[in-house]
Amino acid sequence: MDLKKELDTCKEISVKAGKEILKYYDNIIDVEYKSDKSPLTAADKRSNEIILNELLDKFNKYAILTEESEDDKSRLDNEWCWIIDPLDGTKEFIKKNGEFTVNISLCYENNIVLGVIYSPVSEELFYATKNSGSFCEKNNTVNRIFVSDRLDNLRLVKSRSHSGIEMEMFIAKNKQRISEVKDSGSSIKGCLIAKGDAEVYYRFRPLSEWDIAAMHCIVEEAGAIVRQLDDSRIVFNKPECLVNNGFYVLNNIKNKLII
Repeated sequence: MDLKKELDTCKEISVKAGKEILKYYDNIIDVEYKSDKSPLTAADKRSNEIILNELLDKFNKYAILTEESEDDKSRLDNEWCWIIDPLDGTKEFIKKNGEFTVNISLCYENNIVLGVIYSPVSEELFYATKNSGSFCEKNNTVNRIFVSDRLDNLRLVKSRSHSGIEMEMFIAKNKQRISEVKDSGSSIKGCLIAKGDAEVYYRFRPLSEWDIAAMHCIVEEAGAIVRQLDDSRIVFNKPECLVNNGFYVLNNIKNKLII
């Protein structure tokens, strides 16, 4: 499967969208709230506009699922579907802590075959395509990335804005194996595992497909295991576009912890 054109396009437009997001970052951020109480800013909308315009122009036969546009269910009849989060980590963007990303992924027959994540503040570009490895690009330097080989003194990464009592109890149950807990926003958490800076990431609450799709490809191609909490694989481009069962990302299956 040759996805060079798709990958090159996504890398280019994720950086373009990220630079546009930064134009809003240093100003007063006006926030509105969607029906699910999640925040929405002009930066989310502008990033979405840039990405959609580019992808529709170059790949008009592919379906699109994106957080900031109405869901066109005709995507379910298309074996190819872009899954996009134009600004992942809007809460972190509003807090101005730098932990937000642009996420673009491509789904083929319910599996993610391409993932691109760009962090505008750190200027790190993570990307992968199926069976071709994961890479991190920064300052015109490209490095292939791999998960760590740790089987003890595990570093756990968790959400800065979406963790609760369930996560606290989980950490307490597994304190003998966890040496460090790292808080982070957006899909940066998965990128930390992909580049070997953490080993374990658990999520207990439901989330949307666009929150995990790009990360899914990048961490798997770096050598990680990604499963729902019931150990099943995540299926993408579903009618409800939700991952209801939570998930885990591990550098090694031996590091599966007690729930």
